[in-house]
Amino acid sequence: MAARIQDPDLAVFRAALRAGALGPYVYAALLGFRRYDAVSLDAHVRRGFAYSTLERFAHNADVPVARIAELAGIPVRTLARRKKEGNLAPDESDRLARVCRLFALALALFEGDSTGARDWLSRPQRALDGRVPLEFGATDTGAQEVERLIGRLEHGIIV
Repeated sequence: MAARIQDPDLAVFRAALRAGALGPYVYAALLGFRRYDAVSLDAHVRRGFAYSTLERFAHNADVPVARIAELAGIPVRTLARRKKEGNLAPDESDRLARVCRLFALALALFEGDSTGARDWLSRPQRALDGRVPLEFGATDTGAQEVERLIGRLEHGIIV
């Protein structure tokens, strides 16, 4: 889908991208947060994100909530329970933050183009042994490898 003007979270992220100010935690803007430091993000994760944070990221990524939950390792029944309770558990929040971080890195790689980022993250990549980056990134080890791949691509290293 085309970028929607009313998406302030994406606007914040893209403005940071244009300004060359993509610190390591600016991806938190895509979760709806406005502080981009490790201490603040860690506090949010430890408390457990509000369920609306998951919905907000799904909206910003233009990916269905159910798919985001699947990528974050949240089963369908648990997702329904979390929606009713209004909060995710800390471990679920941590995994959601990881999915968001990968999306943000791909978004930066594609210079703010959400469609390009989403497409790249959803297609098997030869450099990941034919695995899909978002699925491979479901573990910490896999996420680190996807991050390294994105870093190599940003620097023009052919993989």
